[in-house]
Amino acid sequence: MTGVKMIGRLRKILSNFFQGTDEDISIGIYGPPNAGKSTLSNQISVDLTGEEMSNVSEVPHETRAVEKKEKVAIESDDGRSIDINLLDMPGITTNVDFKDFKEHGMEEDDAKGRAKEATKGIVEAVKYLDDVDACLVIFDSTEDPYTQVNVTIIGNLEAKDIPILVLANKTDLEDADPDRVRDAFPQHPVLEISAKEGENIDKLYEEIIERLS
Repeated sequence: MTGVKMIGRLRKILSNFFQGTDEDISIGIYGPPNAGKSTLSNQISVDLTGEEMSNVSEVPHETRAVEKKEKVAIESDDGRSIDINLLDMPGITTNVDFKDFKEHGMEEDDAKGRAKEATKGIVEAVKYLDDVDACLVIFDSTEDPYTQVNVTIIGNLEAKDIPILVLANKTDLEDADPDRVRDAFPQHPVLEISAKEGENIDKLYEEIIERLS
């Protein structure tokens, strides 16, 4: 899909859903563990508020509860402004195994405790689907996106008619392949980003301010 077509589809989705609302928009960032959700939320929060909102780690499930940043103001060059509530969700997975945490050097008791917290966080993230207005669904473009977990995430959002923008993350890495994300989920617009490097984040802001102001 060309960049022009992708932007056009994104504009249509945001326009159809958001046009005419005066309330703050709650945007949830969903995805599997270690896809870059907290890196993205921090990138947005630092850009727009000067403060980070989430911890980042290579250990799975670093975010084990919903992190929320309210009234994040996005301003355009022509003076338009909107407020959003940004929600960094725990990583969604169908299996939390404490042994995965032991592989990162945790003692067994700590690993089991973290697994329990991670499971609780997943339940919380799913419950929040009733409270979000739109979702950014972020996938690691260096990995195969067509997995049971990712299909489940997309399917749950579609079942609730929640507008979705798919983000193909980690494009700064040599083995990134955003087209695999497009091929896996052709029914949704896909924006290529590097949350770590801030690549194409401005495009996300531009589209949101264009449709919400």
